[in-house]
Amino acid sequence: MNVELFIARRIAKSKDKQGRISAAIVKIAILGIALGMIVMLLSVAIVTGFKEQIRNKVIGFGSHITIVNYDNNSSYEMRPISKKQPFSSSLGKVEGVKHIQTFAVKAGIIKTKNDIQGVVLKGIDENYDWEFFKNNLVEGRPINIADSATSNEVIISKRISKLLHFKLGDKLDMYFIQDPPRLRRFVVVGIYESGLEEYDKLYALVDLRQIQKLNNWTSDQIGGFEVALTDFDQLAQKNEEIYGMVGMRFTEEGSKLNVKDIRQNNQQIFDWLDLIDTNVWIILALMLFVASVNMVSGLLIMILERTNMIGILKAVGSENLSIQKIFLYQGAFLIGKGLLWGNLIGIGLCLVQKYFGIVKLDPASYYVSIVPINLKVWHIVSLNVGTMLITIAILILPSTIISRIQPSKAIKFD
Repeated sequence: MNVELFIARRIAKSKDKQGRISAAIVKIAILGIALGMIVMLLSVAIVTGFKEQIRNKVIGFGSHITIVNYDNNSSYEMRPISKKQPFSSSLGKVEGVKHIQTFAVKAGIIKTKNDIQGVVLKGIDENYDWEFFKNNLVEGRPINIADSATSNEVIISKRISKLLHFKLGDKLDMYFIQDPPRLRRFVVVGIYESGLEEYDKLYALVDLRQIQKLNNWTSDQIGGFEVALTDFDQLAQKNEEIYGMVGMRFTEEGSKLNVKDIRQNNQQIFDWLDLIDTNVWIILALMLFVASVNMVSGLLIMILERTNMIGILKAVGSENLSIQKIFLYQGAFLIGKGLLWGNLIGIGLCLVQKYFGIVKLDPASYYVSIVPINLKVWHIVSLNVGTMLITIAILILPSTIISRIQPSKAIKFD
């Protein structure tokens, strides 16, 4: 029989709490633990949800890994590579590779009677993965890309459509500054809105063959390959693996291929997202500190109020460590109660926001229209286990005050 646990349970169930200072202190300690858990759950759920949504949007525009000509500069004029590469068949068999598609980009200017706007055309073919843009289409449909003829359809963003007053079915004239300058007329068949302003004001989707014709490329020439992965956490590993297959060789034209992942192509955005993690760790540390201070205060008050009991236990032969365990068990009971209420309220708030989207955001500032929630079981388990272990570990130090209590004086203590 665990005597310490038995005594701790009897103390916890004791009805003799009237007039005790510890009653109020204990309630404050439980409230501190509960509030801390609520804030930690909300912080982790919101931040991981925010990061996941922004990351998925950036990947939607550029996939996880790109393979392009090593000689490409920072402009949107690409040097072509051959569509037929020796690694094409083996690349699709790499574990963790979800999809491979070809693309090319070209800068142009949309001109109306009153306005002009610079955009980047992204050329795609029939194998393009439409999942991202279908989820973000607000009007219209994807481009129809047939084998027989080059499509003149285009998908633009809602931002561009509002800025230049385009709607579905409108003709769109785009000029390309080259020698000689060229004009292409497209038909708007879809309007998307991702929430990423920097990308929405920039990208429009067209048939890849349009860019091939504008650049005087052959049907075999493309701007590069986009490789989608099944797991973002494997990005660095798969990028290195693909680089070993692709980046160490030269093409038939004598150029070298460059393999870059989405973090390298969008370093500023991902550095900003990584910085958010620092804020979460600061919040978690502050909440644990507040909860620990409350529990330490509560434990010390309980020890002082039970000085007489401590003296009697020592008089009958109980060791300091045994008495310490009693109060640590009692502290664990209080922490558990606080965690229970914190989880109920915190998870409840997360679920309400996730399924009802009560709290709205300005997409222009936050890139999302509602506060995103990404609550996973391992997040909940980690926060609860971590809070319990850290708080109890901190309680060990103040509980050592028991060793200084002398039985002869404690029994007389009132």
